[in-house]
Amino acid sequence: MRNLLSGLFLLLASATAVAYDNTPHWVEVRSPNFIVLTNSSEKDGRRIALQFERMRAVFHVLMPAASDDTGAPIIVLALKDKASFRTVEPEAYLAKNQLNLAGLFLRAPDKNYILLRLDAEGENPFSTVYHEYTHYMMRKSEGWIPLWLNEGLAEFYQNANIQDKDVRVGEPSLDDIEYLRQNRLLPLTTLLLVDHSSPYYHDEQKGSVFYAESWALTHYIEVTDYQDKTQRLYDYAVNLNQKREEPLAAAQHAFGDLKKLEQNLNGYIQQAGFNQFKVTAPIVFNESALTVRPVGVPDADAVRADVLLDLGRAKDAEALLNSVLQADPKNALAHETMGSLKFRAQDIAAAKKWYGEAVQLDSQSYLAHYYFAAMSLQAGDRDQDAAIEQSLRTAIKLNAKFAPAYDSLARLYGTRHEKLDEAYKLEATAVTLEPGNVGYRLNAANILTENQQVDNALAVLKAALRVAKSAGDSSAVEGRIAQLERYKDQVAEASKARSEAQAQGSTVSSMEVSGGRIVSKPGPDEPAYPSGLPTGSQHTVAGVIRSVKCSYPTILTFTLDRPGKPVALYTNNYFKIIFTTGANYNPTGDILPCSGIEGLKGKVVYSEVTDARVAGQVLSVELSK
Repeated sequence: MRNLLSGLFLLLASATAVAYDNTPHWVEVRSPNFIVLTNSSEKDGRRIALQFERMRAVFHVLMPAASDDTGAPIIVLALKDKASFRTVEPEAYLAKNQLNLAGLFLRAPDKNYILLRLDAEGENPFSTVYHEYTHYMMRKSEGWIPLWLNEGLAEFYQNANIQDKDVRVGEPSLDDIEYLRQNRLLPLTTLLLVDHSSPYYHDEQKGSVFYAESWALTHYIEVTDYQDKTQRLYDYAVNLNQKREEPLAAAQHAFGDLKKLEQNLNGYIQQAGFNQFKVTAPIVFNESALTVRPVGVPDADAVRADVLLDLGRAKDAEALLNSVLQADPKNALAHETMGSLKFRAQDIAAAKKWYGEAVQLDSQSYLAHYYFAAMSLQAGDRDQDAAIEQSLRTAIKLNAKFAPAYDSLARLYGTRHEKLDEAYKLEATAVTLEPGNVGYRLNAANILTENQQVDNALAVLKAALRVAKSAGDSSAVEGRIAQLERYKDQVAEASKARSEAQAQGSTVSSMEVSGGRIVSKPGPDEPAYPSGLPTGSQHTVAGVIRSVKCSYPTILTFTLDRPGKPVALYTNNYFKIIFTTGANYNPTGDILPCSGIEGLKGKVVYSEVTDARVAGQVLSVELSK
């Protein structure tokens, strides 16, 4: 992936023009919060940089609690015409009779791009960009903000009109108004409860009732709050976020009778005109803060290849990257992007190579450090633990706002069953930076469970349900909650049985807790397996994992069901097993040896031992479905 902060378009004197005319055809205009790369003129680059700095300032005035601080500026790729724009346009829009895009906000965990077509026409050709930028600004509210308000605010701000001396927001969409006047509104008791799994949300036609009505309700409350000098929208947010009220109760306490609100909204939609907000305070930006420099074609193409990869146009990205690397073998961004491409193709060894080279080319690239560590962590090489930890800490130092680095370092400690208190703090930081990421919350719950804090883990999981955006996320969270609830029941049953046995003066096989699971403690007639270092001959076998059993404290045994005789295997410490995953298996959280591998396919490397019960000691397991 990419270095977005420094040296983004590094020009090397040693680069030779093998496939390119290295005469600069691109201009980079850098402002404090945006990097504009354009194949148009310096004048256009300055104009776009100023427009987006002013847009950002407007959003901060109107939404002072929102945040766009990720530690890295947004890259604006401003293309001069339709032909240029099509080279980075999403593939779905390249076919005939498709929507004529004018702009696109491309948001990912590791960077943010805005794609613009400078010759775009229309009342507001950049409305899509403003809409998505609103979501970007509101991303830290994803843990509590209801979907109607999130989309309503984005619709409210998408028609912002930024002029030299003033800014107008709240201009209505004529299509939305016409649609609402011709169709029945959703009852507010339905609208307020729409979530990511709702069929209303997945109807993405421009005139869909959900988006149109969300805009109308947001516009109505914003305008009437201003006119009446009330703060109902703010009160509603407090009820949801701080008081933790249920959605309908929060709305009733803030807005009053919902039936009356619905009647008022119907009347509001039918009125002849709609007020807008005018920001008369000058949005001042000092143009001296802009820096301008020419950019060679290979460096610009490295950026375009990165965009193409994030848009799913992997073949086009790879072809462009090969050309860049032929012209400039030391292009750090091209190495990062090639590493990402190989990772997505499940070629982990190649991805590690490219990311490692990117780190060598640019030690200030937090993304190169992060992805090198992430690849090494996935490869499962325990000998690389120190290097992985160092790379992740370097990534955090270079960009303290980059959530994935905190998550990966937390998972490193969690899978090694060490520094669990620190691991949870790291994961909590990742959640704070990206509240809408369910995976981070699942990982935080896993670490708490590993550290015997099951009630806290359940609290984290129940909060995760409120931000789950897909059926898959919801299912994963619900499954983990059910698993921990069963575990708590088992603990209670074991404790009750032990107390009853002790009261009767008898002995029972004791039950202990390890890693969030109940495991049986072996008695004197169950000797432990050999515990020495694995020095026997090593073998690799493949089959289906069956008969998984965990015993106190960290013993794991299973058989590998394969043609011929099943293979019985063990480890005295399942935290030492190197677990990796195949191309068709992508677990949502940490791999749980005692409860999460039964029935999966496994390619197992083991070392022979002289214990008749088992064939050997497990060293590594590659899981697949």
